[in-house]
Amino acid sequence: MAVDQKALTAFVRGCLVAALLSTAVLAAPPKRIISLVPNVTEMIYAIGAGDRVVAVSSYDTYPPQVRALPTVGALLDPNVERILSLRPDLVVVYGSQDDLRRQLARAGIATFDYRHGGLAAITDTIRALGGALGEPQAAATLASRIEQGLDDVRRRVRGRPRPRVLLVFGRERLSLRGIYASGGIGFLHDMLTAAGGDNVFADVKSEAVQATTEQIISRRPDVILEVRAVNEAFPSGDRDAETRVWSALGSVPAVRDHRVIFLFDDRIVIPGPRIVDGTREVARALHPESYR
Repeated sequence: MAVDQKALTAFVRGCLVAALLSTAVLAAPPKRIISLVPNVTEMIYAIGAGDRVVAVSSYDTYPPQVRALPTVGALLDPNVERILSLRPDLVVVYGSQDDLRRQLARAGIATFDYRHGGLAAITDTIRALGGALGEPQAAATLASRIEQGLDDVRRRVRGRPRPRVLLVFGRERLSLRGIYASGGIGFLHDMLTAAGGDNVFADVKSEAVQATTEQIISRRPDVILEVRAVNEAFPSGDRDAETRVWSALGSVPAVRDHRVIFLFDDRIVIPGPRIVDGTREVARALHPESYR
């Protein structure tokens, strides 16, 4: 059975954070923007520049307006000819898209490079994006609102017992194979920490851990929290079956105490302007008493 590629794609597209304007110098704020990074697309709309977006990646779904825009590929398959035909003056790219960046540079098109980072890098990126788009005040206001919202989540869970959590973002259907969990760096780890949980893989300095059942048994999580994008919810009738899958690890406290939790919410797996809502849902799952 294949690894859950949709869950992995959601994670990869979500965790690329921190940006730099490069390649060409913009003489004025861009008027025609293409974004290949879905969470940066959300940022552009959230700071009020969505009317300048002329195309997006094939993975963009939010805000709803993007579904009416042309798509130009994504991380692995950017359609350069299509991008150039739309005459952008700024293209948001992943930091690893070196070939695309060079091609755009030859065409005199500026790029905004998006790279890996943690939870705090979301607001750093929003501020950098605001500067690039000529919307520094709107970006600063949005970033401050996000920071204040995250601080409120931290305040609500402060002083409460912190469960040891296995945060799973990918797994083969109806199986304990192909388990991908949050490691000790990246936005998922930071989100879990802010929400009042301790990551059982905090010592692994990687964004993702391909966890074995032996490792999970040895780490003894108090809670197993599976997070997925909202459009990847279990087919009808699968929730109970997926919960039973974990029963094979009956010695794990989370399984023994019936604390295997599923959260289907793209606000959790996409680190953009809705990250406060996503973090709040994680905190609510771990500490429901904090939100009564």
